[in-house]
Amino acid sequence: MSDVIELRELRVQAVVGVLEEERGRAQPLALDIDVARPFEGASLHDDLAETTNYADVLQIATRVATEGAFLLLETLAYRVAREILRYDEEISAVTVAVRKLRPPVAEDVATVGVRCTVTRP
Repeated sequence: MSDVIELRELRVQAVVGVLEEERGRAQPLALDIDVARPFEGASLHDDLAETTNYADVLQIATRVATEGAFLLLETLAYRVAREILRYDEEISAVTVAVRKLRPPVAEDVATVGVRCTVTRP
């Protein structure tokens, strides 16, 4: 399938990390989300009911990130992907990338992150 809804740079504040300094406060993250689902019908009929509402997807991702407290970015990425997949039966796969915008490392790195893809069985 070639239809993909792309959401880029969703900014959230969330608790994620293994260091003590990361456990006590939310830190800035950025999420990129790709939702694979057919939407040709929506394009032909110009009808939101025939696609996935990206506003709902953004709310799901924000809720999962901000209501949780995660040790690993990997856990956050998979939980967001699974929740989005559950939201709409027409979604065949979800790819989620999560990046720490200010990672707590000594090296000069812009971001650190993970990416996962969850597909419908």
